[in-house]
Amino acid sequence: MTTTEPTPTTDAAPESVSGAEIVFDRVTKSYSSQGRPAVDSLSLTIPAGQIVMFVGPSGCGKTTSLKMINRLHEPTSGTITINGKDVRGQDPDDLRRQVGYVIQGGSLFPHMTVAQNIGLVPGLLRWDKQRIAERVEELLDLVGLDPVRYRDRFPRELSGGQQQRVGVARGLAADPPVILMDEPFGAVDPITRQRLQDELMSIQSELKKTIVCVTHDIDEAIKLGDRILILQEHAQIAQYDTPEAILSAPANEFVEDFVGSGSALKALSLTRVEEVELTEWTTATVGEPVGPVLERARAARQKSVVVLDQRRRPVDWVNIKALTGETVPAPVDEARDLHQIDHRATLNDALDTMLVSAYAGVIVTGRRDQYVGVATFEAVTALITARNEAARQAQEDADEQ
Repeated sequence: MTTTEPTPTTDAAPESVSGAEIVFDRVTKSYSSQGRPAVDSLSLTIPAGQIVMFVGPSGCGKTTSLKMINRLHEPTSGTITINGKDVRGQDPDDLRRQVGYVIQGGSLFPHMTVAQNIGLVPGLLRWDKQRIAERVEELLDLVGLDPVRYRDRFPRELSGGQQQRVGVARGLAADPPVILMDEPFGAVDPITRQRLQDELMSIQSELKKTIVCVTHDIDEAIKLGDRILILQEHAQIAQYDTPEAILSAPANEFVEDFVGSGSALKALSLTRVEEVELTEWTTATVGEPVGPVLERARAARQKSVVVLDQRRRPVDWVNIKALTGETVPAPVDEARDLHQIDHRATLNDALDTMLVSAYAGVIVTGRRDQYVGVATFEAVTALITARNEAARQAQEDADEQ
């Protein structure tokens, strides 16, 4: 059985959706050196405002299918439309300026500053300088980089994760309805990868673009995707559905094998940190007098304090014994990893982050990286236990019927 349309959901599309519907209608891509087409009559609909993940084995046609959307590869036959408009009826350069494109490593121009990289497409679209500057500031803030600190830096002065954030900002620069991503987080370490995934989900919650993302990682697809397209050889659809449906009801043996063992464990990727009961930790703001901070921490019987900047973004987590001056200091090492997660991160992410944290918990952030609380190990494991018990009881009830 193959599924070309996802299982319908009851959730109505939010009014703030800025994305565009993409439709593949019997799209084929052939190469003269090959026999059967690389993509053979692919048909599917990508709903506006959703993240759809393309996954499948190497050589199955997922990247080719992605690149036909912005005509980096030309379809041999069939049609691809964006909001009903055939992409082949548009000038390729004009089309690509209206479709964001993010690839592995960010692919930044090394001789350009961060601001120049982000402002490249708006400049080609002849935006005025003031509008471009304002857009650069807005996007750097959106991807969690301080504009004052980063806009004039060159790519060589950035970490891999920071370069990828700038790459995402550049893809969003001209406010396109569609963003294409080709293995965007494949070249960074696991912790940075998790943080970038969280950042993408946070951005998407605000912007509601249509995002099509190629990945080889089924766990990443389950975490990020509103829908997952699993392709077999020649871009034949094995299953196109929600992550929940694919985990609970794989369409065939190919999908079962591709998802792999441990589906129950993978299902933890469907549970978000926002479902955990967070602990209200003592917080302090940079520059605040130390005395009242220590009083609050001792009253709460807590031995550490989460330090926030003026915009309520976490910048440090310190033991109260380290607060010896008159005011709460800013962190000395800006490059160190604070081990925080977005509230849309998965329980797996939370547990992974806790393993490398100095505390029995992890800082949780919300919109624009603002602090919302602390997820403790006990709270996360309690939710996992409750979910497992509910699943066990549901299975017993089903067996009795």
